[in-house]
Amino acid sequence: MTDYTPIQQYPAPQAAPPRNGLGTAGFVLGLVGLVFSPIPLVGVVAWPLAVLGLILSAVGIARVRSGKATNKGLAIAGAVVSLLALVVSILWLVVIGKAISDVNEQATQHHTIVYEVSGDAKAADIDYSTFDRNTILINTEASAPVPWTKTVEATGFLAGAQFTATTGPDGGSVTCKVVVDGKEAKTATAAGPSAVASCTGF
Repeated sequence: MTDYTPIQQYPAPQAAPPRNGLGTAGFVLGLVGLVFSPIPLVGVVAWPLAVLGLILSAVGIARVRSGKATNKGLAIAGAVVSLLALVVSILWLVVIGKAISDVNEQATQHHTIVYEVSGDAKAADIDYSTFDRNTILINTEASAPVPWTKTVEATGFLAGAQFTATTGPDGGSVTCKVVVDGKEAKTATAAGPSAVASCTGF
């Protein structure tokens, strides 16, 4: 009688599960960074999210190439949205930097302002702005003879400055004109009793 030794069968080794986590995380971070990147102030957080998303997506793509992951499309999409978020963040940085530079330049810029009133009215009540550091002051000259002129110096922003000429009860016409740094900024004409020529908002 012959004895047969049973052949022992071993189960086939199971394949390691795909390591898709980093590619997926890179896509999520890149997408969140892309959403935040165009938002002023909030977009600051898009920088680290986009950079981290790009790194994780690159690692995810490397894992796909080595056969350790299967989410190639998602990892590539993560790299793309992370790059877009980075580009938008850089553009915003350039825009904000230019705006800050312009504001600083305007805040320190010196201006020479010439106010002029002309016309056939004998006199006019004139309101005009002068500037004291960051403060705009309104000055009034009642029944000022026409023609009339005044030169003032200013540093910084001119927003909110006023200049008006109002005829008296006898009427007539008045024309106001503002010249800023040698260039005519605004002019207006009014005629009749108590008529107002306004050059405000130059």
